Amino acid sequence: MTGILVLAGTPIGDISDAPPRLAEELAGADVVAAEDTRRLRRLTQALGVTPRGRVVSYFEGNESARTPELVEELAGGARVLLVTDAGMPSVSDPGYRLVAAAVERDVKVTAVPGPSAVLTALALSGLPVDRFCFEGFLPRKAGERLGRLREVAEERRTLVYFEAPHRLDDTLAAMAEVFGGERRAAVCRELTKTYEEVKRGPLAELAAWAAEGVRGEITVVVEGAPEKGAEEVDAAELVRRVRVREEAGERRKEAIAAVASEAGLPKRQVFDAVVAFKNAADAPGSGERR
Repeated sequence: MTGILVLAGTPIGDISDAPPRLAEELAGADVVAAEDTRRLRRLTQALGVTPRGRVVSYFEGNESARTPELVEELAGGARVLLVTDAGMPSVSDPGYRLVAAAVERDVKVTAVPGPSAVLTALALSGLPVDRFCFEGFLPRKAGERLGRLREVAEERRTLVYFEAPHRLDDTLAAMAEVFGGERRAAVCRELTKTYEEVKRGPLAELAAWAAEGVRGEITVVVEGAPEKGAEEVDAAELVRRVRVREEAGERRKEAIAAVASEAGLPKRQVFDAVVAFKNAADAPGSGERR
């Protein structure tokens, strides 16, 4: 008889947010796989529980190697509890490989629902919540980060990202460049903790704010692209969209065709907007060359 894999959500800040079942599962599991065993120890002490089972580490560095071992435990009938440092396992944290491997072996997988920074930030953002997508962490390299943002530049669903505090200003600046500085967003910092803060505003303003330095764990929520009719897309916006595509590697002709198709406009209208912008930029005294 096979065992069961339990994915357990852990508090993202306030320890009192721990679901009651978490203590029960920690006490009763045959194996507890933790992203950080030291943080697990602090969690169990706070909850007043002592795991009776074996405690092992399961983090990014050993996830591939440890997964087969845990799957064998499951196949042998063990109850394996997976916890990460905060939030739900496998959501930008270790866990996906183990879940996939367990499913492949027909092992039952269940969960102890718990706090989620993604949903908490989304709910607090003040932005539309009816449709959203989670994009995780953006690439660290500037070029790759811009490329990833360009992929979702026209996404109409609300976007949710995780980000490190020391990269937040660069990320917000890149978002303002690709999405437009007026796109609404919210930076959610230290959720459920003592110094919780939600900073809302246009991306350009948030980027300027973040340049002064921000600390803590960060979740960024960004408004989706507006749904515009052809008559609502002005020339400056058409030029911006073409430039975003060109910077991503598209030839100007293909970029103009794609933007025209998205906006429901004739290609000639987009072409004329690009030419007019170039002529204005090249004019003497404009201070800008393209």
